[in-house]
Amino acid sequence: MANHQSSKKRIRQEAKRRLHNRYYKKTTRSAINSLRELTNKSEAEQFLPKVTSMIDRLAKRGTWHGNKADNLKSKLARHVNDL
Repeated sequence: MANHQSSKKRIRQEAKRRLHNRYYKKTTRSAINSLRELTNKSEAEQFLPKVTSMIDRLAKRGTWHGNKADNLKSKLARHVNDL
């Protein structure tokens, strides 16, 4: 159990940040799945920049590793091009 005031505050901050990260990760994963399910190329091409932006934001904040973000963007771009 935390004894110092600073460690109690750190626990509160981490809990808030964890919820924030979980929300953005789940939203991005849902968007990725939606993009993968699209079969219309024009719709997918319009939706790809939005998903790419969400992935970049997670990578910039350190929620996802940069290489994971790059791999996801590459696979999604390849998927859209193959439609």
